[in-house]
Amino acid sequence: MSTNTDPYQRCEGKYRLTQGIVGELSAAANPFSVLTKSTLILRDLDLLAEASTRTEVRANFSIGTLDEDVWRLTEPGTPHPLRRVEAVARLNAAGVPCGVLVAPVLPGLSDAPEQLDAVVKACVEAGAVSVTPLLLHLRAGVREHYLDWLAGARPDLLEQYAGLYPRAYAPNRTQDELSALVRTMVARHGGRSAAPRQARALRARPTPPEMPAVSQLQLGL
Repeated sequence: MSTNTDPYQRCEGKYRLTQGIVGELSAAANPFSVLTKSTLILRDLDLLAEASTRTEVRANFSIGTLDEDVWRLTEPGTPHPLRRVEAVARLNAAGVPCGVLVAPVLPGLSDAPEQLDAVVKACVEAGAVSVTPLLLHLRAGVREHYLDWLAGARPDLLEQYAGLYPRAYAPNRTQDELSALVRTMVARHGGRSAAPRQARALRARPTPPEMPAVSQLQLGL
């Protein structure tokens, strides 16, 4: 859940649609994963913990930065990143494996080594089962909105973005450099890195092997 939008938006506090979906997936023992940046997920902690005893459940928190100035500038209205770190710890303590996507990493805003290291250290200490960096990508629609915002908030970065984003994704070399840097940080702090696909991967629980067919004993009576 969250391929298109966060399943724990504010309206979920009223409508409880995600809570109902989680309940149905749990009842059917259907594997599922959740990506969010909302601490509202903790409302469903008991339900998620119960589901994890029935099937494969995975959560990931999006925590792009711990820098308060960047957080206020780029994610107004979202839970404080330290509250998200605490939520990672609570989910793992309850038996719900929870990792962290350091995402999106914003060039010129949240990509300084000291900023990235602060996020990695806090998340590893919170027990994150994996840490995965994702550099910002700007698809059509999002691109226009983001660059318009950037022109007002940080016009000094526009030239850098023009060079990095002639297309939706930054050059592979830039993405690889970020991944290598964060992997080094994660290893130094004793955590586990994961590629984006691995971070959301689920394995269905193995089906118990069928008992071999046994022929009925013939007593010859």
